[in-house]
Amino acid sequence: MRRAAPPPQPKMAALKHRRTALERVEKFISEVYFTDCNLRGRLFGDRCPAASLSCFQTPRRIPYDEAVRQEFTPAKVGDSFGPTWETCWFKVELSIPPTWAGREVHFVWESDGEGMVWRDAQPVQGLTKEGEKTSYILTSSLKETEPHSMTLYVELACNGLFGAGKGSMIAPPDPDRRFTLTKAELVIFNRDVYELLVDLEILLDMAQLLGEENQRSFQALYTANQMVNVCDVSDPSTFPAARDLAAAIFSQRNGESQHTIHAVGHCHIDSAWLWPYEETIRKCARSWVTVVRLMECNPELTFACSQAQQFEWVRSWYPGLYAQIQDFVAKGRFIPVGGTWVEMDGNLPSGESMVRQFLQGQRFFQEQFGQICSEFWLPDTFGYSAQLPQLMRGCGIRRFLTQKLSWNLVNTFPHHTFFWEGIDGSRVLTHFPPGNSYEMHGRVEEMLKTVKNNKDKGRVNHSAFLFGFGDGGGGPTQKMLDRMKRMSDTDGLPRVQISTPDRLFSVLEKESSQLCTWVGELFLELHNGTYTTQAQIKKGNRECERILHDVEVLSALALARSSTFQYPTSELQRLWRLLLLNQFHDVLPGSCIQLVVEDALRYYAGEQGVWMGEHWVLAGGAPESTLVLNTLPWERTEVISRTGPAGTETLGMSNSCIRISSRGRGGWQRNILPPPEDGSITMENGVIAVCLDSMGRLTSLHLVGSERESVPEGCYANQFALFDDVPLYWDAWDVMDYHLETRKPVTTLLKPLEISLAGGLRGSASFSLQIGKSSTLTQEIILDATCPYLRFLTQVEWKEAHKFLKVEFPLLVRSTNATYEIQFGHLQRPTHWNTSWDWARFEVWAHKWLDLSEHGFGVALLNDCKYGASAHRNVLSLSLLRAPKSPDATADMGHHQFTYAVMPHRGSFQDAGVIQCAYNLNFPLHPVPASSAQCPEAWSSFSVSSPAVVLETVKQAEDSPGAMVVRLYEAHGSTVVAWLRTSLPVQEATLCDLLERPVAGGCLPLEQRGIRLSFTPFRVLSLLLVLRRDATFSHLDNLEERPELKW
Repeated sequence: MRRAAPPPQPKMAALKHRRTALERVEKFISEVYFTDCNLRGRLFGDRCPAASLSCFQTPRRIPYDEAVRQEFTPAKVGDSFGPTWETCWFKVELSIPPTWAGREVHFVWESDGEGMVWRDAQPVQGLTKEGEKTSYILTSSLKETEPHSMTLYVELACNGLFGAGKGSMIAPPDPDRRFTLTKAELVIFNRDVYELLVDLEILLDMAQLLGEENQRSFQALYTANQMVNVCDVSDPSTFPAARDLAAAIFSQRNGESQHTIHAVGHCHIDSAWLWPYEETIRKCARSWVTVVRLMECNPELTFACSQAQQFEWVRSWYPGLYAQIQDFVAKGRFIPVGGTWVEMDGNLPSGESMVRQFLQGQRFFQEQFGQICSEFWLPDTFGYSAQLPQLMRGCGIRRFLTQKLSWNLVNTFPHHTFFWEGIDGSRVLTHFPPGNSYEMHGRVEEMLKTVKNNKDKGRVNHSAFLFGFGDGGGGPTQKMLDRMKRMSDTDGLPRVQISTPDRLFSVLEKESSQLCTWVGELFLELHNGTYTTQAQIKKGNRECERILHDVEVLSALALARSSTFQYPTSELQRLWRLLLLNQFHDVLPGSCIQLVVEDALRYYAGEQGVWMGEHWVLAGGAPESTLVLNTLPWERTEVISRTGPAGTETLGMSNSCIRISSRGRGGWQRNILPPPEDGSITMENGVIAVCLDSMGRLTSLHLVGSERESVPEGCYANQFALFDDVPLYWDAWDVMDYHLETRKPVTTLLKPLEISLAGGLRGSASFSLQIGKSSTLTQEIILDATCPYLRFLTQVEWKEAHKFLKVEFPLLVRSTNATYEIQFGHLQRPTHWNTSWDWARFEVWAHKWLDLSEHGFGVALLNDCKYGASAHRNVLSLSLLRAPKSPDATADMGHHQFTYAVMPHRGSFQDAGVIQCAYNLNFPLHPVPASSAQCPEAWSSFSVSSPAVVLETVKQAEDSPGAMVVRLYEAHGSTVVAWLRTSLPVQEATLCDLLERPVAGGCLPLEQRGIRLSFTPFRVLSLLLVLRRDATFSHLDNLEERPELKW
């Protein structure tokens, strides 16, 4: 009897414990565990060493043509090269085995330096292990007709992606670091294994990150688990079935309401930071040539790129690469953004410097690519001035992207997409990528964070996602793109589309009706030590801004005065571009290594030698007289000094003098008496009166004829204070709030106050202090005849470590707000710490002045090169010097000279002329030798009828050699009509924007009183003045008929 076959066993459902299933998939794709039998271990097939490897080392960064002519010596994998900042060129001879026919072949290069592959005399691929780029694809499928033998060159920089910090990223560079070559070989790349690894990586991330409460998490996990079951790593024929399982998950679509992420390739490259400027040129080439290779293989890839300076570097040094970039720009894929020369600091450059950042940047992009940028792009700067919206709008930009405020230490900024309104009322659409980064990697975690973080849910449903390695360069990778392709429209994840900045902002503009508005500055609650660090760089910046201002004014007027004068157009452009380069957001703030500081100071030194005063020397006769050049738009009566033929200094001015005396018991004395026992000295010049103690501190300060005291009883103004300055991590960047708990008044007297000049046109007294353990300060306190402020000429020998020096002025003034000058205007900040938003501003920035006023009276602090400041309750403080040790161990060490001043005033600071006095301190008069026979008593080229309006700039027009551009701004915060008068032969006057493009309907009539201009608070106006070249230029016409402020 035949037995019946047993019934088939039912298929058992797999037991899927979540943790074990997750870890199973993790191990299957691990780079560490079970690589002998997992999928990751099959990524590469056979390997073949280079047929020959030789090298040449140089301390210089040399071009390819020079490098390949050098003598190369044998090298091998495992060799080390250096020291830091050297360059090694490798000649690599390769021979692909014929048995690799039909296979994808890569040249793999791994070292801890940054490399560039050169082939056929052109750069073709950047190689940086830190940027996940260690291979160059030789062929995707080796054919018989393709060359099997070839020679490549690899240029290896002896520095990493982030320089060569000793022990930590931001530590000073290790000068003796060696860089090791660990791989140089040919490999077979198994593309099918790679694709399967990316599938599993995405599914694993979905399973882990969507959470146990989400069904898609389990669907992704179970699919990945089944893929492991299906896949036999030793049998590639099983891979397609596994990939089909993944495709089924990725093809399940989202609903219509899902958030859309606009992914844009990006590579933020600091123009200098932990490496010098010269290395940045190579970083740009390494990063951008890699982007070009990716674009050739991925037609959807777009890449946003800022900083005209970096384009110019590549244009000059890598013309072949630049031609490829131009081609992709024309196709709309390599996208210039930002519109500025560099990604500059957003706080410290002057208003005119910020205009020139846009002017130079936008003109470059227009000339090179036939387009200007419509988005301002500044993702990594340490705060953003409230004047930026107006400057953007004036340069053709209505959109702004950054993310740096996500670094706030205290308060979380409440928006990611909003309108930002500046001090003049200008608004720009602003977007912060909600992922809070400009160097995403295309991971599931980052997509989910972007959606979750978005502070404007319900208002907008689109956001930016900038992907690519950054700061030190690197840019996007193929894996980032492949990840996002799988997430383009997958249920459970936001939609991801490769996009452009224009596409993103166009959608946001359509959704903008419900957006909120943020008014005023975007203050970063971190990195406020950068207002003070590297004081010499900040001084160089202020001085060169002044020099270029003066040279442009004098050159423009010389051009109008003489038909033979050649305006130094190209030289001024060169100097401006150097200044703008140094305003990069890790240079001017001082957060850079010593090599960068040395470069910056060398650039400043070159600009400080420029002077145009010789064009105003009036020929004829001996120079027995002095012509005084005033480059500011108002009359000035000041003490001036001139060095005579014998080297002696003489002072001159109108018949005013000051009195200086020691204070005896009898009160104010007009003559010099032996100092009393307490060593105090009084000064008075008919405008202000001051009493100083033996340590140079002010015990009294008041206006002559007024009983209103400025210094509270028992307090000392001009009090130096030293603070401990040890931040949490970012040494050169940060001053922490707790430093205020460590205040130590400086009271060690080396030389008591003594009279230096006893009166006449100038009186002064000097003293010396010891600061800390090793530093000294010498100060000359100067009062000039008729001057409304007291100057403090200060010299410091600074040798401290992690200390912070300030000078304090406690004042007999009560106000809940202090006023600070910013670009083309001013703003107020609270003097109290009521809220976290208030006390987070314990250290702020200002330009030439800050002021504390109550109704009818106030006191201003002026300075010639400082930016850090604070005002808490009734104390104004000016931050003078820091001593961080990273990334520059020598930061601020050495000699410093700077000047600040204190100015008591009646009424408002506007009516008292604080703004003008701060300009006077920063823009000294220029005495020039001249013949008395031909020296006019006075001549004014421009005058403005209202003290509320400052004529900031006079320059030759960029595109019209026969025209001038003048720029004015309203400085008081008022609505006013002002008349601009000029003695120059103006034929036509037209309003123009900051790019010097005429404004529609902007033609202005030339009236008897001049040119009528209407201002609202803090408005900046630019005028294009066309001159009559055939006119007779007379600098003596109508001098007595113009009593207004004069230039």
